[in-house]
Amino acid sequence: MKIGIVGLGLIGGSIFKKVSEKYDVIGVSRSVTGSNITQSYESLKNCDIIFVCVPMNKTLDVLDKLNSILDKNTIVADVCSLKEFVSEKRYNFTFIPSHPMAGTENSGWASSFPELFQGAVWAVTPLEDTDEEALKKLKEIIVFLGAEPLETSPKEHDKAVALISHMPMLIAQALCKNIEDNILAQKLASSGFRDTTRLALSNIEMAVDMVNMNNKNIQTSLELLKNSVNTLLKSNYQDEAEKIKAFRQELYDSKASR
Repeated sequence: MKIGIVGLGLIGGSIFKKVSEKYDVIGVSRSVTGSNITQSYESLKNCDIIFVCVPMNKTLDVLDKLNSILDKNTIVADVCSLKEFVSEKRYNFTFIPSHPMAGTENSGWASSFPELFQGAVWAVTPLEDTDEEALKKLKEIIVFLGAEPLETSPKEHDKAVALISHMPMLIAQALCKNIEDNILAQKLASSGFRDTTRLALSNIEMAVDMVNMNNKNIQTSLELLKNSVNTLLKSNYQDEAEKIKAFRQELYDSKASR
């Protein structure tokens, strides 16, 4: 099997480094050079599976370029953190939208590493006409990367990531903005504030895409958050806090045991 990767940042670079351990791989990048890395899309013609790992605002352009050189025998998967916008168009190749729930606050080829996806969930949102054999092949690679494939719909995916990824990033940024003029708060800020605001270090281009392209779902998520905060403030706080602590503990204990 030959695997192609367009875009060798944190996600694409990590896929490249891991699949290189077993498969024939070719990377396409304008900024990264090295063995089996080129700037030519034509080099992807003979690939069985191609991962498109460019920023969301560039993904549709790349898919259009691939559409002119590939046919249905090639499986193409994107890794965008939104799925509805890439699911509207049909292509000559076999397209399967996907999204690995993995990453760090760092970006670029230098920050990529083959173990990035170990233990992660990898969302897959097959289209109505997705070929089952193609889906099976993609899942095999996802499992090889160390992740667990999880099927869902593009719409439900975008709602969920607003709750667990896009809104928390915005909140982390807002928390930092909150203390811009409070020098004492800045001096007192320690590990708790540091850990809570880690997502404020997210890649700016990715953050802009998230906020602009998933704005409606983020606003809905913020309303839910506001309601949750108000409920906590008006409730028997100790009881609610104990329940939430147990829920949070169980949530990640169950993930660690997989």
